[in-house]
Amino acid sequence: MKKLIVTFSLVGLVLAMTACGGKAQEGTKETVQKNKDEKIIKVASQTTPMTDVVEVAAKEAEKDGWKIELIQVNDNIQYNELLKNKEVDANFAQHEPYMKKFNQEKKAKLVAIQKIYNAKVGFYSKDYKKIEDIPDGAKVAIPNDISNEGRALAILAEEGLITLKEGVGFEGTLKDIEKNDKNLEFVSIDLLNLAEAYNEKDVALVYNYPTYIAKIGLKPTDALFLEKTVDERFAISLVAREDNKESESIKELKKVMTSDSVKQFLEKEHSETLVPAF
Repeated sequence: MKKLIVTFSLVGLVLAMTACGGKAQEGTKETVQKNKDEKIIKVASQTTPMTDVVEVAAKEAEKDGWKIELIQVNDNIQYNELLKNKEVDANFAQHEPYMKKFNQEKKAKLVAIQKIYNAKVGFYSKDYKKIEDIPDGAKVAIPNDISNEGRALAILAEEGLITLKEGVGFEGTLKDIEKNDKNLEFVSIDLLNLAEAYNEKDVALVYNYPTYIAKIGLKPTDALFLEKTVDERFAISLVAREDNKESESIKELKKVMTSDSVKQFLEKEHSETLVPAF
């Protein structure tokens, strides 16, 4: 696939945003207007398959006279910071609960525009092949951010390993565990580092997404168990801002990211790891 990636230096970006105060803001406005005039849409994303989807969508956009530029970052913070600061028009790297958490913490006004796909998430174990074999006191590695923590705990509850307070659903926290008959010990780890916990000798279970677990050669079919009840709020979604959600560029982006080409790509290339949500 021909690459359509434009990579920005994050250091340079920070300097550009902070130097000269008002001039930086003025430059941002000029850039936005230039992109609008030239029909350029800038989309921030982090890794595959999200970046692949943007590239497929970019080819569709070319047919309508639009150019999509992919701004690839290497963490789960910058794509939202870039969007909040109007350095990009949209991003594609997260689910809605994670976006809402960012909005609350940063007083941002990001908006979920369109669900694109549901990732097949679950728990992996290098030592155990059956749930009943998991010993008392086993360590379980889960994400340290609230939105993904709740999802991980809901999956464990679904498998009968723990019991959560009634009604918390996917929004539970460690404090909401009412029963833990196996006395599982929870270890909270940043989502990007969870895969590394898989090979730790004292970790029995590791929660993860297909994108990150693939780094150590695993896929959803290798999971000890996967999520059975899918909450559509966790679909990986196209995200924009409150002030540009109705713009022509976002309408075009939504159109091409829900095109037949993108759906066929997801079904053909990533059927093992995800399910289209449109």
